Amino acid sequence: MHTYRETDLLYDNPLASPQDVAGFRLEGEATLSFPEGRLRMANRLDPSLGQQSNFVFWCPRDLPDNIAISFDFCPVSEPGLAILFFAARGHGGRDLFDNLLAPRNGPYAQYHHGDIDCYHVSYFRRRIPQTRAFHVCNLRKSYGNHIVATGADPLPDLADMNGSYRLRVIKAGPLVQFQINGLEILRFVDDGSRFGPLLAGGKIGFRQMAPLVAEYANLQVHRVGTNV
Repeated sequence: MHTYRETDLLYDNPLASPQDVAGFRLEGEATLSFPEGRLRMANRLDPSLGQQSNFVFWCPRDLPDNIAISFDFCPVSEPGLAILFFAARGHGGRDLFDNLLAPRNGPYAQYHHGDIDCYHVSYFRRRIPQTRAFHVCNLRKSYGNHIVATGADPLPDLADMNGSYRLRVIKAGPLVQFQINGLEILRFVDDGSRFGPLLAGGKIGFRQMAPLVAEYANLQVHRVGTNV
């Protein structure tokens, strides 16, 4: 099994002020603030509206393959659910923000059965009784919303949290790995066939399911190399 080491820093954003997210794109309605010098996101629409109350906040930077994406995550209030989209592009390799793509405004089906391709890892899944009773993280691949890997979620409930947690996704060729505080949660090797062609490069985005309120900080993307 290969191990992966971070090399060049490709992108570094503290997510500490409005200026840090000036080029980001919000799909759906959310309130963004920085009360602790960290990006705090909360839904603006009532959770009773279901999927319409959820949102995605995209980083505008196009990223290559063979990278490690890492950031600090700290939930402020629950219930809810958080997702990181990565290697996201429009069908046919189009830019994610191409005007030829259908408009998106938050409902989940637009992201897994719309006209984009991506991987997405869900964590801190505390929205419905089933996910609150049995904590796991899921890695999905879309188009199609295929669950390709699942791992136990070590994040405690809010009452037992002690600050932020460092989340890290490695995307290197066919490998996808998800870590929390350096602990591997799940791993997937994509054969580029069973769940569609291998995805490489694209944008990253943060999704929240209402009524979760959470903070994010210190977003970094490094190139990765392999150690055999």
